Amino acid sequence: MARSEKRRWMMTVIVFIVTLASGISCAMAEQPDTPPAASLATPAGQPASGEVTEAVKPTPAGTVPAVRSEVSSRSPDPRAGMPRDLSPLGMFAAADWVVKTVMVGLAFASLLTWMVLFVKAVEIACARARAQRAFDVITASDSLAAAEYALIERGGPAAFMVRSASEEMARSAAALDFAGNGGLKERVVSSLVRIEAQAGRRLTRGTGLLATIGATAPFVGLFGTVWGIMNAFIGISQAQTTNLAVVAPGIAEALLATAMGLVAAIPAVVLYNVFARTITGYRQLLADAAAGVERLVSRDLDFRKVPDAAERAALPLAAE
Repeated sequence: MARSEKRRWMMTVIVFIVTLASGISCAMAEQPDTPPAASLATPAGQPASGEVTEAVKPTPAGTVPAVRSEVSSRSPDPRAGMPRDLSPLGMFAAADWVVKTVMVGLAFASLLTWMVLFVKAVEIACARARAQRAFDVITASDSLAAAEYALIERGGPAAFMVRSASEEMARSAAALDFAGNGGLKERVVSSLVRIEAQAGRRLTRGTGLLATIGATAPFVGLFGTVWGIMNAFIGISQAQTTNLAVVAPGIAEALLATAMGLVAAIPAVVLYNVFARTITGYRQLLADAAAGVERLVSRDLDFRKVPDAAERAALPLAAE
């Protein structure tokens, strides 16, 4: 009797414990998850924990939460502030002031190059035409007086050579019978050499500018390139990204400065060489004209020793 009652009490206690444990587990399963106590504290100005904000509202399955879209919309765009117009004018407008100064200087140098081309081409063509006409007259003349008469209304160094030689002969006429012809020839040659040198020096004016532009423009463009690339690397460090949209504009501006330097330098070098050859040919033409004037002077000096017609007629009578 005692054992049966003892077993009954034990069975009752076990059933009670099992029932209590199952009830507690069901109650815990029905309660919602709550954040830790530390996360329940809200800063000043924020809604209380009992209020439901828009950022934590439940979203249907398969949709992107609004919080993610808001965060993604606030993320910095590496292309922000970058020039979108990569044309030469757009890159010039977006360039640094140092690079802009270099580009403006190179553009001005290129403009000077083409101005020198136009001016010197016209000047050399006219000078060569005058020298060629004067040389033809000198070659066809039999005396210095005839050449001077044919070139009396002509200009240019060759015509000035003829007038200078005629003037020197007129000044030395009184001393020719006593001093000989050597001094006159030396003075004529000296005058012709100086006229030729002055004409060549006058024609080379402006070509030194071409040489300067051709020698310095590439280095000036390289300076703009170095400065632009340096600014590009500074932009990379500030944006903390190596995205091509950040790097490309600065490097493009730098390369534009290099291109403008080459555009200014290459025509200047080519034109300088062309003008140097043309001026050399012009000087050779003046040298030929000077040689023609010297021949005319020498011929006139020789004919001074030849008696005229009256003297030649009197020579046989004097011999008899």
